[in-house]
Amino acid sequence: MEKTAYIILIIVTIAWIIAWIVGMFENVWLGIIGLVTIVGLGLLFIRALTDRLASKKDDKYSRDVKK
Repeated sequence: MEKTAYIILIIVTIAWIIAWIVGMFENVWLGIIGLVTIVGLGLLFIRALTDRLASKKDDKYSRDVKK
């Protein structure tokens, strides 16, 4: 899932650069590029959240650390 998110973000970056060079800054293109960006960032967020929830080591550290 992480590789998929990075690939999506790379494709979006390339599409944004191409749209900027060609001058296709219509509302439709910006909306599509923005939507795909949100999907890629959402996948990375889900990955980080599941890693944090599944990590027993982080739970032990947060519980045992002296404040």
